Amino acid sequence: MYRIVHSLLSAMLCSLLISQAAAADAYPERPIRLVVPFSPGGGTDINARILAEPIGRALGETIVVDNRPGAASMIGSDIVAKADPDGYTLLMGTISLTMNAAIYKHMPFDTQRDLAPITRVSDQPSILVVHPSLPAKSFKDFVALMHAHPGKFNFGTPGYGSGSHLGTELLLQKINAKLVHVPFKGTGPALSALLGDQITVMMSTFASALPHVKQKRLRAYAVTTIKRASPLPDVPTLAEEGVLDYEYASWYGLFVPAGTPQSIIDKIHKAAIASLKSPEVMRIYEAQGLNATPTTPAQFAQYIASEKRKWARVVSDARIALQ
Repeated sequence: MYRIVHSLLSAMLCSLLISQAAAADAYPERPIRLVVPFSPGGGTDINARILAEPIGRALGETIVVDNRPGAASMIGSDIVAKADPDGYTLLMGTISLTMNAAIYKHMPFDTQRDLAPITRVSDQPSILVVHPSLPAKSFKDFVALMHAHPGKFNFGTPGYGSGSHLGTELLLQKINAKLVHVPFKGTGPALSALLGDQITVMMSTFASALPHVKQKRLRAYAVTTIKRASPLPDVPTLAEEGVLDYEYASWYGLFVPAGTPQSIIDKIHKAAIASLKSPEVMRIYEAQGLNATPTTPAQFAQYIASEKRKWARVVSDARIALQ
């Protein structure tokens, strides 16, 4: 009897493994969902919509962008972390995946345990922007205004613990200024508030703020990277404005649920790398102020680990309250 049961279980296991292998070989056979854990209009959404068509074309299936904002990207990211590991649910993850681990005591998932990295996609500088009605015409004027009225002004972000939040907090430490944090559910809503003169300042993703700066609907003080951004050559860096030892850039990357078959990961990686290196995407990225940053899955995993260590130190040094 034992031998019969053992044989049946072995046969069922073999059948399951063969079925899974066949499904991986045939992948993809239906549309793929690309979850964006922020509202439409932000840098994450822009990246997803730039890449969805060429990656889908390379895979031979449609990729549908699905915006699931909230909880500093944790709602959308958790959807992917808990999805079936079959390659039909992807995540356009961001720097917030490494920052959230430093901010939140309890997360519904673990980035390194529950998500499998595919490749870094891109990074970009952020721009420190204000409404044109603010009397401070330059960054130095802005610093003087903040020092003269501590606690009177505020800064908006896509959410508590987001890259914009921690990047701004680090800047405020550097310039010894105190502003009130106003979190929103995504870059788009925060920018809308700034455009409506409802908040004072925002460290926005480059791609999101660039059109408004060019249309003079927002005033750009500086970019957050060491080098100036080519689409805005006249906007100085924070280092040029006297802020020493400061650099911050948002990054984006593709993930799938942990446990996704390696053959599927390889297919997605191949399609993503080809898309990132295509003249079509490179041209769009340059116009948006984005830098393509393709990597291997292993390189991306190492980068994520280093980012987690970096932002844990920032949160500790800034004495930011854990949530």
